[in-house]
Amino acid sequence: QVRLVESGGGLVQPGGSLRLSCAASGSIASIYAMGWYRQAPGKRRELVATITFTEITNYADSVKGRFTISRDNAKNTVYLQMNSLKPEDTAVYYCNTKAFMSGDSWGQGTQVTVSS
Repeated sequence: QVRLVESGGGLVQPGGSLRLSCAASGSIASIYAMGWYRQAPGKRRELVATITFTEITNYADSVKGRFTISRDNAKNTVYLQMNSLKPEDTAVYYCNTKAFMSGDSWGQGTQVTVSS
């Protein structure tokens, strides 16, 4: 079982920045990828960004050039730096890990609201 604890969400004005963090604990030995997904009201959960253990990254087209995903393997933590935020980035952001032994694990979600 992988446990994920997210932090860093909040309210920000358009054009602003936020940094999300997600710390993993528990059965983390077989984790091979970490990432962020988001779900806006009335919409399906969508991929935002992922990063593998070998630092290969993948981004949704809507966030390329604005968001940066990174990870600290020593701390078992993944980060999402979000710059130039737009109102359409408003959503609950979920941390995700993929592991060979335990499959997909999800955090509880953190609200990001972009509004003036």
